[in-house]
Amino acid sequence: MADPTNDPEVSFTQIDVDLDIQEILLAASQHDISKLRRLLRTQSVLPNAANVKDPETGYSPLHAAIAACEPEEEEANGANGAHADSKSDENAELLKSGVETVKFLLQEGAIWNDLDNNDETPGCLARRIRAPELYELILDAGVRAEMLLSRLEGYEELFDGDDEDENEEEEGVETDAKDEVEDETAPELVDASATNAAATSGELENPAVSNPGYLDSSLHITNDRILDADQNGVMMSWESSIMKSSAQKLLPRPGMKVLNVGHGMGIVDGFFQEQSPASHHIIEAHPDVVAEMKRRGWDSKPGVVIHEGRWQDILPDLVGAGETFDAIYYDTFAESYNDFREFFSEQVIGLLEQEGKWGFFNGMGADRQISYDVYQKVAEMDLFEAGFDIEWEDVPVPKLDNEWEGVRRAYWVVDNYRLPLCRFMD
Repeated sequence: MADPTNDPEVSFTQIDVDLDIQEILLAASQHDISKLRRLLRTQSVLPNAANVKDPETGYSPLHAAIAACEPEEEEANGANGAHADSKSDENAELLKSGVETVKFLLQEGAIWNDLDNNDETPGCLARRIRAPELYELILDAGVRAEMLLSRLEGYEELFDGDDEDENEEEEGVETDAKDEVEDETAPELVDASATNAAATSGELENPAVSNPGYLDSSLHITNDRILDADQNGVMMSWESSIMKSSAQKLLPRPGMKVLNVGHGMGIVDGFFQEQSPASHHIIEAHPDVVAEMKRRGWDSKPGVVIHEGRWQDILPDLVGAGETFDAIYYDTFAESYNDFREFFSEQVIGLLEQEGKWGFFNGMGADRQISYDVYQKVAEMDLFEAGFDIEWEDVPVPKLDNEWEGVRRAYWVVDNYRLPLCRFMD
């Protein structure tokens, strides 16, 4: 059989493809929009040409356009007089052309969270070179993509509930749109977001952390952490200061009623107990955690009621029984953002006192700053739609370099934790 690598036709084709890729990346780095438009829309035979990759750096056209805006070393160190003014004007013009190029590439379907060989998204790169205008463009693109995907998933559920003879043409249009958006979006918003990111790079033997899989797995529980069977961090003691602040804001005085969804190590529940609540309901789905709770005597603590199982099965019964709470906290593992949205839009409304407050462990997308910012904005919009106001408080997170020993992947790399406090709108 002939070796295809020795086939002149194959070799020339490969050369042509490589040249096409480099030409697109060069035009992006030069912010040459007219050339990019011609390459992407008419000349290129490459599939998904707006997202081609440089094999050496992993740069996409978005990466290339943003990287070209990085100040030169002399500019970064400063200059004097007329030379400084000239450099400043040049930099302003470069940034302006970069903004227009990034806008164009996003309109052409460039993926906002694509990773280069340095594990950086275009947003990560914009943040590193201190280009807030470019960062905001990527942030807005991420929010649009996540919101659109979320809505399409909702439409898909409606289609699934329709009759079998539903118009096939309409279903085809919806499916095509969803496929198009999925290429542009980040993984679902779960506490294990870092684990899901690792799954795409093949770092984990069994990387897919689903909620049923997690609940069926054995946990490794110690005094300072809980790890799942794949050494993913479920909860760790470094979260204590965050939990304390949350508990004190949610329960400012004794004698209140509180519900916590997800006990874990019991950190936030311990702080709730310090506030002497009148009643303290805890929902925990993992049997290993429930067994540890009972071993530590949580079932005999004042006012504590333990509900064993998933909140999806337990909360409707609490609503039906007329239970209400002054404070609610949510901190689950390996659940999607859609689960979280169902929690606050379908369940909290029936459980929270009118003047009550609720919060959640805000770990969504905390494996990189751009994802954390995107998911905050998405949550804000969905909370507003569900009838909630939300306040954020930045809480500095200490250096965690030594915290990840024995943990498969760090699930927190962001400098500041944004503590959420939610209440009904007036």
